[in-house]
Amino acid sequence: MNRDATAFFVNILVPLVTGAVYFIMAAEIKRVTKIRKLMFGEIGYNKAFTAFLLFGFYFVTRPLQNVLGPHPWPMVINSVRQFFLMAVIAPSILVGILHWVPSEKGTPKSTAVAAYAGGFLMAMIFILVNSMAIDGSKILAEFGGWKIYDAKWFTSGSVSSSDFALPKARLIVIHLITQLVTPVGYFLLAAAYVRHRRYNYPMSSVYNLIPKKWKYLEAGLLIFAISMITAGFAAFFGQYYTYLWVIYFAASAVAGVIELISVKIPPREAPADLQN
Repeated sequence: MNRDATAFFVNILVPLVTGAVYFIMAAEIKRVTKIRKLMFGEIGYNKAFTAFLLFGFYFVTRPLQNVLGPHPWPMVINSVRQFFLMAVIAPSILVGILHWVPSEKGTPKSTAVAAYAGGFLMAMIFILVNSMAIDGSKILAEFGGWKIYDAKWFTSGSVSSSDFALPKARLIVIHLITQLVTPVGYFLLAAAYVRHRRYNYPMSSVYNLIPKKWKYLEAGLLIFAISMITAGFAAFFGQYYTYLWVIYFAASAVAGVIELISVKIPPREAPADLQN
């Protein structure tokens, strides 16, 4: 596969396929909500539906980052997409899971407020760093007269100069930390909460497949978070920044399928009253 075809595959095709997976998942969540909302709570399912629907839009809009034109468009689209991921989608999934995997005393409203407030703060810092660090764009591929662009960091300064290297390093660290908080940290926190509830689930419960549902849910969250960590660090410290994000896109599709399996597993064996 040549360079242009690889760029098209990584930046256009894979995100579109991943987005389609999440749209299908959102539709399935909407369908089973009508049957199981009394058991798991309408709030939890509705938040999960909204989060995965937004995830679908998040991925299918990824190509806009590359096809709208040179700088500042790649930076603008990236900032908008990451804002929704960090400030809306990740908190929605965390809060949705806290409702879906309820504790004995319920989920305090302050928890939801804190989740969204933290996501908003990290997203605004991310956008600020983007505006400071991204000052150009590069051509990834060209098909006839159609060009695919991506954002480029620090084009106006020499990364080897002593007065520029330290600010660059700081910006990169801040950029990584904001994303480690949300969405990565939120998903890891959600996975840890699901695992805690799964290990403490009463085995005598009539809903004997709940631990299995939660096991798949936990696995999907972990795959998503770990893939983003892996792709992020590989991209920043490797040689092929743009292309390494295929790790994240592909793993996100896998995580979506696993989450869909979790949703479709019935809460107990042979649930005649809960047939889809």
